[in-house]
Amino acid sequence: MRIGTLRRGRGQEQVSGVPGTARLDRRTKNLTKRLRPGDIAVIDHVDIDRVSADSLVACKVAAVVNAAPSISGRYPNLGPGIIAEAGIPLLDGVGKDVFTALQEGAAVRVDGDTLYRADGTPAAKGTLQTRESIDEAMAEAKAGLSVQLEAFAANTMEYMKRERALLLDGVGVPDVRTRIDGRHVLIVVRGYDYKEDLQALRAYIRDYRPVLIGVDGGADALIEAGHQPDMIIGDMDSVSDDVLRCGAEVVVHAYADGRAPGLARVQELGVDAITFPASATSEDIAMLLADEKGATLIVAVGTHATLVEFLDKGRGGMASTFLTRLRLGGKLVDAKGVSRLYRSRISTLTLVVLVLAALVSIGAALAASTAGQIYFDLLVDKWDGYMFWLENLLS
Repeated sequence: MRIGTLRRGRGQEQVSGVPGTARLDRRTKNLTKRLRPGDIAVIDHVDIDRVSADSLVACKVAAVVNAAPSISGRYPNLGPGIIAEAGIPLLDGVGKDVFTALQEGAAVRVDGDTLYRADGTPAAKGTLQTRESIDEAMAEAKAGLSVQLEAFAANTMEYMKRERALLLDGVGVPDVRTRIDGRHVLIVVRGYDYKEDLQALRAYIRDYRPVLIGVDGGADALIEAGHQPDMIIGDMDSVSDDVLRCGAEVVVHAYADGRAPGLARVQELGVDAITFPASATSEDIAMLLADEKGATLIVAVGTHATLVEFLDKGRGGMASTFLTRLRLGGKLVDAKGVSRLYRSRISTLTLVVLVLAALVSIGAALAASTAGQIYFDLLVDKWDGYMFWLENLLS
């Protein structure tokens, strides 16, 4: 531990490192809901993915302390690099005992490779990740990517055998009251760049009025962007209570055996819901439901589209996303593609210019014609009569 300097003029000791309030949760997704700027996030997250890293950076945490390895070497995950680029210290692999060594809300300090309590005693020790150490670990992870590809392929085959009826024939897709047939559908997942994509799609949403489906926290994202979701699909672990009560149709993602842990929460809120049993991810069942119910185009916001994103999600279930995208084919469009290709039929500025040009043209035509002079004289007479009436009223 480095000895802080003593400033006699102020009469207080200045200590080194990054101080903050400890916020602890083994699930990063849950922790980000209560983080405040300047907090120190204590998590247990093997292979921090991009979505989690973006959430931590958005919360403006002072530091991140991870009980698990942030880069295990299984694949080149993107999260640690994002945290490092934001200038946030990442203390890695401190061990699970940190959750018993600290209490929620305790004053702590990260200094080098050690997490200290307020009294200066060490609470945990790990490895302080730097840009250089992250780059080195990522290079090693890329070397072992072939193993992950083989595992991903095996998971894909296993899922295809298990859910072929759902994938090929739509067996198990529940009936819904929301009308989808013949319409566009916009599916929002709280994933990569979802805020920017929603902003870019405002003109598309206004012009085409697609069915808006929020996948768990994606429903909150729609509300935050000023849109009313038509349907909420997911296991209900990250959508807020207020959004669940917004009037959207609720479809609870259940396990393949029919168990739906999220259903109890929805029912406690007094919200009616139906279940959709499937071993796919929630974003996948949203796409499959939209396709089965006759959507003409499915636009995906924040979903996973590339192999790197599949692996960065960090679970074998992403094999279902690969097969779901194969089934939907050209009907599925990534939001980034829509925002780049689609432009509003007419912009507000163009509309104003057209209206002004029309008014000028009409005025010029009236001024040059005999009928226009007659109308102008009548208008002058009307105005003079009104002014005469007003003067008599006020006199």
